[in-house]
Amino acid sequence: MNKLIATSAVGVLLAVTAACGSDDTGSDAPQDVTLTVFAAASLTDSFTEIGRNFEAENPGVSVRFSFDGSSNLVAQIRQGAPADVFASANPENMTKATDDDLTDAEPVTFATNTLQIVTPPDNPAGVESLADLADADTKVVLCAPEVPCGDATTQVEENAGIDISPVSEEQSVTDVLNKVITGEADAGLVYVTDVTGAGADVRGITFPESDSVVNDYPIAPLTNSENPDVAQAFTDFVVASESQAILQSAGFGAP
Repeated sequence: MNKLIATSAVGVLLAVTAACGSDDTGSDAPQDVTLTVFAAASLTDSFTEIGRNFEAENPGVSVRFSFDGSSNLVAQIRQGAPADVFASANPENMTKATDDDLTDAEPVTFATNTLQIVTPPDNPAGVESLADLADADTKVVLCAPEVPCGDATTQVEENAGIDISPVSEEQSVTDVLNKVITGEADAGLVYVTDVTGAGADVRGITFPESDSVVNDYPIAPLTNSENPDVAQAFTDFVVASESQAILQSAGFGAP
């Protein structure tokens, strides 16, 4: 569905909402819609911009985001947290939602991502390869295994035949990035998009082993959404060309 169709879907919903809403004097009045989107932490910058664009094209709609590790987000959804849309950094956590019949439509892959080594700008430990992260003298921070970036890290280690012993394991990729930026770690493994977003605050090091593990990012509206038409429209908007351009400029791969 293209952007025009997605926007029209919202317009139709708002028109219906306006017709149904009334104040105490009996006059019809439009009612604003707040859409709550649970999204993987690595999507923070891109989705914030996409959300602003969606609001601009759909007056009366406010998009509220909750960014966190995908495993934390799906746990909250399964526990009944109110949300309209879920965007995961891997299919495995989305499957937990679909298996519990918590999605209102078939999830759609809208982006891909791969891992990159991140260090402070001066690279104090002299890290140049994935194997260097296994050096016992190098303070490395990784995502926890249950988090998508941690699962990808585990797969990369297994494929490369190396074992990295981190000084800490974090619940989101942004936590790993922040520990490197603040100097609490010599290096970490994050997504290419996180390195791109951090700019001059970090140094990114590509490594060939990352090509063996590509994270697919699926998105779906949720069954318990109070605004299912708007939730579907936002999902369609993320897949549309304007939003795809934002994602790809941030370093995400095409779906």
